[in-house]
Amino acid sequence: MRSDAVDRFWEEFCAVNPAVALGTPYQIWFFGNTREMASELARLVLAGTKTATASLLAVNELNPEDAPRPDGISVVTDFDGDPVCVIQTTEIRHLPFDEVDAEFAADEGEGDLSLDHWRQVHSDYFGREARAGGFEFDGSSIVCCERFRLLYPR
Repeated sequence: MRSDAVDRFWEEFCAVNPAVALGTPYQIWFFGNTREMASELARLVLAGTKTATASLLAVNELNPEDAPRPDGISVVTDFDGDPVCVIQTTEIRHLPFDEVDAEFAADEGEGDLSLDHWRQVHSDYFGREARAGGFEFDGSSIVCCERFRLLYPR
C-alpha cells in the first residue's frame, strides 16, 4: 500500500540511515488481518517485545510478492496504511507447524509468550487463512518463521 505517508516515512528513515539508499527496494505491509491485530502487534515491535513473526508457506506461495525476503526491509503500517516502523528480516526458517519451538513463540512477543498460546492463536489464524486459500492446514503445514530487527524508529 504505497502512499505519500509511506514515501515520506521511507525518506525520513533513509535520511537517518545513510547506509540504506533511497532507491533500496522494500515491502509495505501490516501484521495480521484486523485493525486491532495490526495495531497491537506493531506496538509490540516498537516496544521491543516482538522480534519475530510467522506466516504459512502456502500463503506466501500464493502471494510471492508479499513473502518474506532474506535481509528484506519492510515498512510496517497500521491497518489503514499509516507507517509505524521499518524492520529488516534477519532470519527465515521453514518448519512444520508442530516443530516451531518455545523460543520462537516467545520471540513473537504475543500473549503470555508461551508455546501453548502461540500454537492456539496461530492454529486458529492459519486455519482461517488455509480455508480462505482453499487448502488444508494441520501440524505438518510449513510455517515461515521470520526473525527481524527494528531499524526505525529506535
